[in-house]
Amino acid sequence: MRLSTAETRLRRRKWLDRAFYRLMLASAVIVALILLLILLTILRKSLPALKLSMITRTPGAGYYLGHEGGILNALVGSLEITLGATLLAFILTLPAIIFLNTYLKKKSTLSETIRLALDILWGIPSIVFGAFGFLLMLTFHLRASLLAGMITLALVELPILSRALDETIRLVPAELKEATYSMGANRWQTATRVVLRQVFPGLVTAVLIALGRGLGDAASVLFTAGYTDRLTTSLLQPVATLPLAIFFQLNS
Repeated sequence: MRLSTAETRLRRRKWLDRAFYRLMLASAVIVALILLLILLTILRKSLPALKLSMITRTPGAGYYLGHEGGILNALVGSLEITLGATLLAFILTLPAIIFLNTYLKKKSTLSETIRLALDILWGIPSIVFGAFGFLLMLTFHLRASLLAGMITLALVELPILSRALDETIRLVPAELKEATYSMGANRWQTATRVVLRQVFPGLVTAVLIALGRGLGDAASVLFTAGYTDRLTTSLLQPVATLPLAIFFQLNS
Protein backbone atom coordinates (compact mmCIF):
# COMPACT_ATOMS: atom_id res chain seq x y z
CA MET A 1 0.00 0.00 0.00
CA ARG A 2 2.82 2.39 0.88
CA LEU A 3 4.62 1.54 -2.37
CA SER A 4 1.47 2.25 -4.37
CA THR A 5 1.05 5.62 -2.65
CA ALA A 6 4.69 6.49 -3.31
CA GLU A 7 4.34 5.54 -6.98
CA THR A 8 1.20 7.68 -7.27
CA ARG A 9 2.99 10.68 -5.79
CA LEU A 10 5.96 10.13 -8.08
CA ARG A 11 3.73 9.99 -11.15
CA ARG A 12 1.91 13.12 -10.03
CA ARG A 13 5.21 14.96 -9.59
CA LYS A 14 6.42 13.85 -13.01
CA TRP A 15 3.14 14.95 -14.58
CA LEU A 16 3.33 18.35 -12.88
CA ASP A 17 6.96 18.70 -13.93
CA ARG A 18 6.12 18.00 -17.58
CA ALA A 19 3.09 20.31 -17.46
CA PHE A 20 5.03 23.25 -16.03
CA TYR A 21 7.91 22.61 -18.43
CA ARG A 22 5.55 22.82 -21.39
CA LEU A 23 3.87 25.90 -19.93
CA MET A 24 7.20 27.70 -19.49
CA LEU A 25 8.32 26.62 -22.96
CA ALA A 26 5.10 27.98 -24.47
CA SER A 27 5.54 31.26 -22.57
CA ALA A 28 9.12 31.60 -23.82
CA VAL A 29 8.04 30.93 -27.41
CA ILE A 30 5.23 33.50 -27.17
CA VAL A 31 7.60 36.16 -25.80
CA ALA A 32 10.16 35.38 -28.52
CA LEU A 33 7.49 35.59 -31.23
CA ILE A 34 6.25 38.95 -29.92
CA LEU A 35 9.81 40.30 -29.90
CA LEU A 36 10.41 38.97 -33.41
CA LEU A 37 7.15 40.54 -34.61
CA ILE A 38 8.15 43.92 -33.17
CA LEU A 39 11.60 43.76 -34.81
CA LEU A 40 10.19 42.71 -38.18
CA THR A 41 7.59 45.49 -38.08
CA ILE A 42 10.24 48.09 -37.27
CA LEU A 43 12.52 46.84 -40.04
CA ARG A 44 9.73 46.68 -42.61
CA LYS A 45 8.62 50.23 -41.86
CA SER A 46 12.07 51.76 -41.51
CA LEU A 47 14.25 50.09 -44.16
CA PRO A 48 12.85 52.13 -47.09
CA ALA A 49 13.74 55.36 -45.27
CA LEU A 50 17.15 54.34 -43.91
CA LYS A 51 20.19 55.93 -45.53
CA LEU A 52 23.86 56.02 -44.61
CA SER A 53 23.68 59.81 -44.38
CA MET A 54 21.24 59.43 -41.51
CA ILE A 55 24.00 58.31 -39.14
CA THR A 56 26.90 60.21 -40.70
CA ARG A 57 25.46 63.75 -40.89
CA THR A 58 24.12 66.27 -38.42
CA PRO A 59 20.68 67.87 -38.94
CA GLY A 60 20.57 70.29 -41.85
CA ALA A 61 18.21 73.07 -42.80
CA GLY A 62 14.62 71.97 -42.42
CA TYR A 63 15.58 68.57 -41.01
CA TYR A 64 12.67 68.51 -38.57
CA LEU A 65 10.32 69.18 -41.47
CA GLY A 66 11.53 66.09 -43.30
CA HIS A 67 14.41 67.63 -45.24
CA GLU A 68 18.15 66.85 -45.35
CA GLY A 69 20.38 65.84 -42.47
CA GLY A 70 20.87 63.02 -39.99
CA ILE A 71 21.12 62.15 -36.30
CA LEU A 72 24.89 61.95 -35.86
CA ASN A 73 24.72 64.63 -33.17
CA ALA A 74 22.20 62.59 -31.17
CA LEU A 75 24.12 59.32 -31.54
CA VAL A 76 27.42 60.83 -30.42
CA GLY A 77 25.73 62.86 -27.69
CA SER A 78 23.94 59.81 -26.28
CA LEU A 79 27.21 57.90 -26.09
CA GLU A 80 29.02 60.83 -24.46
CA ILE A 81 26.42 61.52 -21.79
CA THR A 82 25.65 57.85 -21.04
CA LEU A 83 29.26 56.67 -20.83
CA GLY A 84 30.18 59.65 -18.67
CA ALA A 85 27.19 59.16 -16.37
CA THR A 86 27.80 55.41 -16.05
CA LEU A 87 31.47 55.97 -15.25
CA LEU A 88 30.58 58.57 -12.62
CA ALA A 89 27.91 56.32 -11.07
CA PHE A 90 30.33 53.37 -11.04
CA ILE A 91 33.06 55.40 -9.31
CA LEU A 92 30.60 56.44 -6.60
CA THR A 93 28.89 53.06 -6.29
CA LEU A 94 31.72 50.52 -6.09
CA PRO A 95 33.43 51.83 -2.90
CA ALA A 96 30.05 52.29 -1.22
CA ILE A 97 28.93 48.73 -1.98
CA ILE A 98 32.29 47.31 -0.87
CA PHE A 99 31.90 49.18 2.42
CA LEU A 100 28.30 47.99 2.76
CA ASN A 101 29.18 44.31 2.31
CA THR A 102 32.62 44.24 3.92
CA TYR A 103 32.74 46.65 6.84
CA LEU A 104 29.11 46.63 8.00
CA LYS A 105 27.39 43.72 9.68
CA LYS A 106 25.22 41.63 7.38
CA LYS A 107 21.88 42.45 9.03
CA SER A 108 22.74 45.72 10.76
CA THR A 109 20.23 48.54 10.93
CA LEU A 110 22.48 50.85 8.94
CA SER A 111 22.99 48.40 6.06
CA GLU A 112 19.28 47.60 5.82
CA THR A 113 18.43 51.32 5.90
CA ILE A 114 20.87 52.00 3.06
CA ARG A 115 19.37 49.19 0.97
CA LEU A 116 15.86 50.49 1.65
CA ALA A 117 16.91 53.99 0.58
CA LEU A 118 18.41 52.63 -2.65
CA ASP A 119 15.21 50.70 -3.38
CA ILE A 120 13.17 53.87 -2.88
CA LEU A 121 15.50 55.85 -5.16
CA TRP A 122 15.19 53.12 -7.80
CA GLY A 123 11.42 53.60 -7.84
CA ILE A 124 11.51 57.38 -8.24
CA PRO A 125 10.61 58.50 -11.81
CA SER A 126 13.53 59.92 -13.75
CA ILE A 127 11.63 63.17 -14.35
CA VAL A 128 12.00 63.87 -10.62
CA PHE A 129 15.78 63.58 -10.94
CA GLY A 130 15.60 65.90 -13.93
CA ALA A 131 13.59 68.46 -11.96
CA PHE A 132 16.05 68.19 -9.07
CA GLY A 133 18.99 68.76 -11.41
CA PHE A 134 17.20 71.71 -13.00
CA LEU A 135 16.58 73.21 -9.55
CA LEU A 136 20.29 72.94 -8.74
CA MET A 137 21.12 74.60 -12.06
CA LEU A 138 18.84 77.52 -11.21
CA THR A 139 20.32 77.77 -7.71
CA PHE A 140 23.92 77.94 -8.95
CA HIS A 141 23.09 79.88 -12.15
CA LEU A 142 24.26 77.10 -14.46
CA ARG A 143 23.21 76.43 -18.04
CA ALA A 144 22.08 73.18 -19.61
CA SER A 145 25.19 71.26 -20.60
CA LEU A 146 26.78 67.87 -21.09
CA LEU A 147 28.20 67.99 -17.55
CA ALA A 148 24.82 68.77 -15.96
CA GLY A 149 23.18 65.98 -17.95
CA MET A 150 25.89 63.51 -16.96
CA ILE A 151 25.49 64.30 -13.25
CA THR A 152 21.70 64.03 -13.39
CA LEU A 153 21.79 60.79 -15.37
CA ALA A 154 24.38 59.40 -12.94
CA LEU A 155 21.89 59.99 -10.11
CA VAL A 156 19.31 57.98 -12.07
CA GLU A 157 21.74 55.11 -12.66
CA LEU A 158 23.25 55.11 -9.16
CA PRO A 159 20.50 53.12 -7.33
CA ILE A 160 20.21 50.66 -10.23
CA LEU A 161 23.94 50.02 -10.29
CA SER A 162 24.16 49.93 -6.50
CA ARG A 163 21.45 47.33 -5.96
CA ALA A 164 22.67 45.16 -8.83
CA LEU A 165 26.23 45.18 -7.47
CA ASP A 166 24.99 44.63 -3.92
CA GLU A 167 22.98 41.54 -4.85
CA THR A 168 25.91 40.17 -6.86
CA ILE A 169 28.45 40.61 -4.05
CA ARG A 170 26.08 39.08 -1.49
CA LEU A 171 26.14 35.83 -3.50
CA VAL A 172 29.83 35.30 -2.72
CA PRO A 173 30.10 32.41 -0.21
CA ALA A 174 31.02 33.47 3.31
CA GLU A 175 33.43 30.51 3.49
CA LEU A 176 35.55 32.08 0.74
CA LYS A 177 35.91 35.30 2.71
CA GLU A 178 36.70 33.43 5.91
CA ALA A 179 39.39 31.45 4.09
CA THR A 180 41.12 34.65 2.98
CA TYR A 181 40.90 36.07 6.51
CA SER A 182 42.50 32.92 7.89
CA MET A 183 45.43 33.43 5.51
CA GLY A 184 46.11 36.90 6.92
CA ALA A 185 44.29 39.09 4.39
CA ASN A 186 42.46 42.13 5.70
CA ARG A 187 38.97 43.21 4.65
CA TRP A 188 40.12 45.55 1.89
CA GLN A 189 42.41 42.93 0.35
CA THR A 190 39.62 40.35 0.52
CA ALA A 191 37.16 42.69 -1.16
CA THR A 192 39.44 43.89 -3.96
CA ARG A 193 41.51 40.78 -4.70
CA VAL A 194 39.03 37.99 -4.06
CA VAL A 195 35.42 39.18 -4.01
CA LEU A 196 35.61 41.49 -7.04
CA ARG A 197 37.29 38.77 -9.10
CA GLN A 198 34.53 36.34 -8.21
CA VAL A 199 31.74 38.77 -9.12
CA PHE A 200 33.33 40.27 -12.24
CA PRO A 201 30.71 38.82 -14.66
CA GLY A 202 27.92 40.15 -12.44
CA LEU A 203 29.69 43.49 -12.22
CA VAL A 204 29.76 43.74 -16.02
CA THR A 205 26.06 42.84 -16.14
CA ALA A 206 25.22 45.55 -13.60
CA VAL A 207 27.12 48.15 -15.64
CA LEU A 208 25.31 47.10 -18.83
CA ILE A 209 21.93 47.37 -17.09
CA ALA A 210 22.74 50.90 -15.94
CA LEU A 211 24.12 51.75 -19.38
CA GLY A 212 20.92 50.57 -21.06
CA ARG A 213 18.79 52.63 -18.68
CA GLY A 214 20.89 55.70 -19.39
CA LEU A 215 20.75 55.31 -23.17
CA GLY A 216 16.97 55.20 -23.22
CA ASP A 217 16.22 57.86 -20.63
CA ALA A 218 14.85 61.18 -21.83
CA ALA A 219 13.11 62.74 -18.83
CA SER A 220 16.20 63.22 -16.66
CA VAL A 221 18.15 65.07 -19.37
CA LEU A 222 15.23 67.05 -20.78
CA PHE A 223 15.90 70.05 -18.50
CA THR A 224 19.60 69.58 -17.79
CA ALA A 225 21.39 68.55 -21.00
CA GLY A 226 19.64 70.88 -23.42
CA TYR A 227 19.74 70.13 -27.14
CA THR A 228 21.88 71.12 -30.09
CA ASP A 229 22.11 70.25 -33.77
CA ARG A 230 25.91 70.28 -33.56
CA LEU A 231 28.45 67.87 -32.11
CA THR A 232 29.35 68.70 -28.52
CA THR A 233 33.04 69.38 -27.92
CA SER A 234 32.95 70.67 -24.33
CA LEU A 235 31.45 69.58 -21.03
CA LEU A 236 29.84 73.02 -20.69
CA GLN A 237 28.01 72.89 -24.04
CA PRO A 238 24.47 71.55 -24.59
CA VAL A 239 24.28 68.02 -25.94
CA ALA A 240 21.76 66.15 -28.07
CA THR A 241 20.50 62.70 -27.09
CA LEU A 242 18.73 60.10 -29.19
CA PRO A 243 15.52 59.92 -27.10
CA LEU A 244 15.12 63.70 -27.29
CA ALA A 245 15.88 63.67 -31.02
CA ILE A 246 13.06 61.16 -31.54
CA PHE A 247 10.77 63.25 -29.32
CA PHE A 248 11.45 66.46 -31.24
CA GLN A 249 11.13 64.67 -34.58
CA LEU A 250 7.70 63.30 -33.66
CA ASN A 251 6.53 66.71 -32.47
CA SER A 252 7.73 68.55 -35.57
